[in-house]
Amino acid sequence: MKVIIRPGELRFPLDPVVSFGKQNPLVIEAGFGDGHFLAHLAKSHPKWNLLGVEVSLGSIWRAYRRMLREEISNVRLYRGDARFIVRDVVAENSLSRIYVKFPDPWPRKKHRSRRLLCAPFFNLLSTRLEDGGVLSFTTDHAEYFDFALEEGGSTGCFEITPGEPPAAAMETKYARKWLEMEKEIFHAEFKKISNAPSYPALIQIIDMHHAILDGNLSSIGSFKKQIHAFKDGHIIVLEAFRELSGDSLIFKVRVEETDLVQEILIQAWQKTDGVFVSLQPFGDPLSTRGVREAVHAVTNWLATQGLVVKEKWI
Repeated sequence: MKVIIRPGELRFPLDPVVSFGKQNPLVIEAGFGDGHFLAHLAKSHPKWNLLGVEVSLGSIWRAYRRMLREEISNVRLYRGDARFIVRDVVAENSLSRIYVKFPDPWPRKKHRSRRLLCAPFFNLLSTRLEDGGVLSFTTDHAEYFDFALEEGGSTGCFEITPGEPPAAAMETKYARKWLEMEKEIFHAEFKKISNAPSYPALIQIIDMHHAILDGNLSSIGSFKKQIHAFKDGHIIVLEAFRELSGDSLIFKVRVEETDLVQEILIQAWQKTDGVFVSLQPFGDPLSTRGVREAVHAVTNWLATQGLVVKEKWI
């Protein structure tokens, strides 16, 4: 059973038949921890397509093992940022519900822009939720709770109803921890009543990028970290390695785009008719604008080392 969705397997927008095998209501849990509540939702609602989104690799594997152990078939897991998934993967008016439980409150004032539940996200979410779709929010942080209510209310897109959290949500690791500490738990449902202006998708899958240069890689003997800025992102070419055979260079690159960070490999290898530069498929990278810029950055650096660009598809 395939549970984990890797970046290179994403469809834009998400196709529930391809990803889940069934055209059922789509429900997201953003930040699912060990998957306890996600498994409860899956067993309680077998006709839901459940997508768990989590940044922690450890949580991904703990939830993965739970889904296999409990033979749950209607859950898929994705490691990454929920903002990216909601904005660039979920089609407009296609999301039934989204659960956000005990998110990082980013309590310091200068860090509040990192909070998930802020007005821009609520505006975005209103375009992705179906009519009457709901955001279910549970937290132990009183200030973040008030902040989320104010931010969501400011959009005019939601009917907000504070109340008691789902009983199963209180059985999770963090909920039990807060209850043992006698901390108050806050909960609210945000029901969509209107759409904010539509948000354009950031990510577009485009053809593989590559370049051909004249010259010889053997003439290159040193490398220093390169940084390249572009609209909405940065490229950091971290390191270059020479293969044992000596006929190619491997570049380790960090691609930073809005709510999406990828570490990719770009290879430049010597051929009889020149040097060929392209993205490598290792790790299932998403073919985004940032990846195109990364190939461009490596190609430009090679040009500073005496190679001459003949052709570019970037």
